[in-house]
Amino acid sequence: MSEHVEHGYAANKEAYAKRLRRIEGQVRGIAKMIDEDKYCIDVLTQISAVTSALQSVALGLLDEHLGHCVSHAVAEGGQEADAKLAEASAAIARLVRS
Repeated sequence: MSEHVEHGYAANKEAYAKRLRRIEGQVRGIAKMIDEDKYCIDVLTQISAVTSALQSVALGLLDEHLGHCVSHAVAEGGQEADAKLAEASAAIARLVRS
């Protein structure tokens, strides 16, 4: 029997899903702009908007991960705490590089 683990974003799951659906629509709009030969700068502006929106979602998820998953692991201590801190550090490094 598998144990159900609630993730830090669980309380805001629907809000994240809604934001991602909106972003998905923006990406489809960008593809349509290219199909319709829209001006390069206009396409780039929309790509920048999508990039910012995805970064916002990522930062929200990271914040919730730190506040829930990492803080819980740190309270428990031991190897789990070390692993969660290393995992969070790696995730932050990936976000900074992107």
